[in-house]
Amino acid sequence: MKRLGSGSLVIATHNAGKLREIGALLEPYGVKCLSAGSLGLPEPAETGSTFVENALIKARASAEASGMAALADDSGLSVAALDGRPGVYTADWAERQWFEGEPGRDWFMAMGKVEGMLRERGDDVDRSAAFHCVLAIAWPDGEYAVYEGIAPGSLTWPPRGEMGFGYDPVFVPEGLDQTFAEIAPEEKHRISHRADAFAKLVAEQFGS
Repeated sequence: MKRLGSGSLVIATHNAGKLREIGALLEPYGVKCLSAGSLGLPEPAETGSTFVENALIKARASAEASGMAALADDSGLSVAALDGRPGVYTADWAERQWFEGEPGRDWFMAMGKVEGMLRERGDDVDRSAAFHCVLAIAWPDGEYAVYEGIAPGSLTWPPRGEMGFGYDPVFVPEGLDQTFAEIAPEEKHRISHRADAFAKLVAEQFGS
């Protein structure tokens, strides 16, 4: 299996915050991260039906356009009683048009949508859920590697906590009684779905 070495890696994102986060995680391994945005690479349409498919779409597009190895991630929330939804549409459920006509994301609206659908299923509904993260590496020659991480837990209502983002205020990770939005960021990063996927990537790509 092909492995990453020290050198440059394209992070398939136009989000500066995500570049900093992933760059900090890879810096100890001698990897210099460049964003697809800084290289002027196009953003492909995420037409996959799974996290793996969407992560690979993004990684392959950046690898082919740059001629370099590229890393992409795709993540979201799956709710057991909702047949795995919102899943790959996790962010879409928060999208709405603001009064100015510009699109934006209302996460309280998205959390309320999930809660409403659960309540329709009765008081004894299964509230188990999980955050998923897929990290995909693609090389220009077509080789690729995929690492999947998961953070199991359950949903609560009303939302609690001021930290985190997205659905964090209603997600209680397994083994804790606080939501992702109530625990310190360092603790969340230690047990998160992204941490799980990244640990698998490091073990295979940089392990002995």
